Amino acid sequence: MSRLRALWQASFNATKRALIWSSDDLIPPSERCIFNFNSKDELKRWHLYSDSEYGGLSSASLEITDGASAGDTPLTGVFSGNLSLDMSEESTWRIRRYGFCGMRSKKFDGFIDLDAYDTIAMKIKGDGRCYISTIYTENWVNSPGQQEDNSWQAFVYIPQDRWQVLKIPIDRYLPTWRGSVIEAKLEMNPARIVGMSLSVNAEGGVPGAKTGPGDFRLEVDWIKALRTL
Repeated sequence: MSRLRALWQASFNATKRALIWSSDDLIPPSERCIFNFNSKDELKRWHLYSDSEYGGLSSASLEITDGASAGDTPLTGVFSGNLSLDMSEESTWRIRRYGFCGMRSKKFDGFIDLDAYDTIAMKIKGDGRCYISTIYTENWVNSPGQQEDNSWQAFVYIPQDRWQVLKIPIDRYLPTWRGSVIEAKLEMNPARIVGMSLSVNAEGGVPGAKTGPGDFRLEVDWIKALRTL
């Protein structure tokens, strides 16, 4: 009888462990860190772009700085540069939009699945300008012959020179095509995200934000996905 009881208890314990494991596995953590600007290795995950690729004169840099000595957040990413509305006299390009810079992540290894999350959060410190957060997903909106990823964008704006955690619901990101909003009802597929970016334009943005040519500076501590519902 004791042997049967021992076998029953062992079977019960094994089943209980399996149920607990399955429950934990099905419920994802409440947040997932996507980017953390706490080391210079993080710079290898990003590349810069600007209108200089088309003959513009804007410039940008991305570096990791230590603000601990000033009582600030230690080891953060600093995306900075200068926005210009001028074009090089030697340029053969004819573009409508200039005065822009951006930092874009290199493509993930395949894609990341954020289907379990509803919000993108980032700890940032701005300069009074309005920035743009972009999520890139696998191409299904564009025609199959186009190589560009689908892009979904939302404005990023916080008061100047103050750290703040900004939270953007994923469903607030709008589908765009080369900077213009697509006037159609489309839903992002958050399970097939291939990259992200932060960019700034000399013109446009939210009311009250600083605009025009000149210097810009955005500090970024981390970018996360949150499950708030």
